Amino acid sequence: MSRVPFYLRERLDDVKQRVLFETYEAQKLPKWEQVVLTWIVLFSFWTIISANVKVENLLIGGLATLVISLFMYEMLTEDIRRSGHILEKILYISFFVIPQYLFIMAFRLIESNFKVAKHAVFMDINPGIVKIKTELHSNTGITILANSITLTPGTLTLDVSKKLGETYLYVHWISVETLNREKAGEKIKGDIEGWLKKIFW
Repeated sequence: MSRVPFYLRERLDDVKQRVLFETYEAQKLPKWEQVVLTWIVLFSFWTIISANVKVENLLIGGLATLVISLFMYEMLTEDIRRSGHILEKILYISFFVIPQYLFIMAFRLIESNFKVAKHAVFMDINPGIVKIKTELHSNTGITILANSITLTPGTLTLDVSKKLGETYLYVHWISVETLNREKAGEKIKGDIEGWLKKIFW
């Protein structure tokens, strides 16, 4: 049997991977924005942990965190989506996105606890593992989504599969309500994925 079809498939997969990589690279923040955002996060953390707002402490913390930010900016900001001016981004994340995420998670935690309690009382569970698709591609976004799903009672993210620009999560669901992948994804992910897509690519 000829190996030509296999070779062509491998070449096609390589081209797709290269296109996806270039697409993701184009969505990343410029280096200086990454440094600034990293510095703001680290400096805020320094100020909170030190609990000291004296000028000397703030100067030392500002310089130390700036030096760290120059070398480690990619660790925190590599997966953040390029959009808008940096000041808009900082204000948007601080005063809108983070409070919105906390509100969504609080609501989902309360809702999930009631559902699990109902299943425990009436013993009407139907456990199973479902495969759901996510439109997130960055490692940070996928990790936060998987952890958010695991944090809500009744669901547990078991594995992540990434291939040719498509990402799937394997989730253990305490009571499988549907076998349709899209509907199951909507019920399990809720609004969390939409929130994450505002920040991460």
